[in-house]
Amino acid sequence: MNESKKISVLIVEDEEITAEANRIYVERLPFFEVAGVVRSGADALRFLRKRPVDLILLDLYLPDMHGLEVCRAVRAGGLMCDVIAVTSARDLAMVRSAVNLGISQYLLKPFTYATLAEKLLRYARFKEESGLAVGQGDVDRVLGTLRAPSELPKGMARDTLDTVAAHLRGHPRGVGAQAVADAMGVSRVTARRYLEYLVELGVADRIPQYGAVGRPELLYRIPMES
Repeated sequence: MNESKKISVLIVEDEEITAEANRIYVERLPFFEVAGVVRSGADALRFLRKRPVDLILLDLYLPDMHGLEVCRAVRAGGLMCDVIAVTSARDLAMVRSAVNLGISQYLLKPFTYATLAEKLLRYARFKEESGLAVGQGDVDRVLGTLRAPSELPKGMARDTLDTVAAHLRGHPRGVGAQAVADAMGVSRVTARRYLEYLVELGVADRIPQYGAVGRPELLYRIPMES
């Protein structure tokens, strides 16, 4: 993927702390840049009239209008940006309305950095591959990349991944794969696979710990801001 042309993101979120967290999350991913952060639907529409973006990370419950109204106005204005809807509502009727308005993905609050990273990396693959589609099979594959439910690699479980991430958060200085394996009752190989996956997502850092003898031990930690 060409990192020289980053995917621009507008964050629309009225809660200050959440907006800042989302900004930090997006900027940690190498292929994305935050074009702006706004707190209302009207501010979002004003921003977009001046500076189009690739993607809107859109909270649906805003102080001045519903996020779906923002989407309708965006579409009516002929803007071609994509939208990931963010909400705490678990209303299937709203999900259907969001899909009808062309909202590409739906993110339920509260969510972890890992969940958002998966959504954004899936979107990045969609953007890259959509320019290469030449036949029906290619089109189906590209749409599947974007719309398929978030999946972990084969043999990995969401509950286990969340447990590993929670364990890392309890050790801000870092912890080794064997310590994680012992705490969870799994093999070291299994623990390391989950840890490396968190590193791949950008959730965790890998830190070599040098001792007196032998190869350095790898420690894993989640930076405090995540």
